[in-house]
Amino acid sequence: MPKRSMKHDDPLEDFTRREIALDGVSKAVHVAGSGPAVIVMTEMPGISPYVARFARWVRDAGFTVYMPSLFGRDGAVPNVEEGTAVFQRACVSAEFRALAANESSPVTKWLRSLARFAHGECGGPGVGAIGMCFTGNFALTMMLEPSMLAPVLSQPSLPLNDPAGIEIAPDEIKAVRERLDREDLTLLAYRFEGDKFCMAQRFAAYQEALGDRFIGRVLPDNAANTDIPEFFERYVTTPHSVVTAHLIDETGQPTIAARDEILGFFKQRLAP
Repeated sequence: MPKRSMKHDDPLEDFTRREIALDGVSKAVHVAGSGPAVIVMTEMPGISPYVARFARWVRDAGFTVYMPSLFGRDGAVPNVEEGTAVFQRACVSAEFRALAANESSPVTKWLRSLARFAHGECGGPGVGAIGMCFTGNFALTMMLEPSMLAPVLSQPSLPLNDPAGIEIAPDEIKAVRERLDREDLTLLAYRFEGDKFCMAQRFAAYQEALGDRFIGRVLPDNAANTDIPEFFERYVTTPHSVVTAHLIDETGQPTIAARDEILGFFKQRLAP
């Protein structure tokens, strides 16, 4: 994949923008590639060039990427004013539960339907999904959809006001655990050691709820990229975005190893 600048808006010209209506709700979804489906859910404050780069890596690994527009301006480099406005709107949106522990965000119902829809279009054994930051926990709730086989949680940050909270209802996490055990499945999760939005307490809560079905990876803070957009400089003051803004795109870097493990996980679970 040719290198693109992360400092300029991404036109997303190599994705097809589709309006996909599910459960009476229509959302824009950027689609590219071929092969089994993988849903890439953006971090806050939207589909930045970094998120699009990761989606292209997934596409080039042999998958059909479905990248829904959940908030923000698609392809934009996040600046302080625009990013702040997006964050504030998402925090009060009825689709998200930014401050509620033990409760799933309503948008996850639509995302489960998207997984079912994508599986119908692409075939194969099932679907993969990765959530990041604000959407980080969504791939876990999406395991309530039978077609979902490969969930990845990257720096799951909700609920914002409870470091030990997990954003899923108790009956749903119980159902997910039972499915993981029954089908011998696992989920991958990633965070930086000093991340103030996704702290050690959250991974401990996942471990308690899911046991050895939860595979958590913790990267050292010195493995994070420091050349980041102004929105991150202002508000994301600790290493946070494992496979996007804080990834160092160089061979041998821990963040590249994390990316490769995720791609390998998708291949293992979703290979026909």
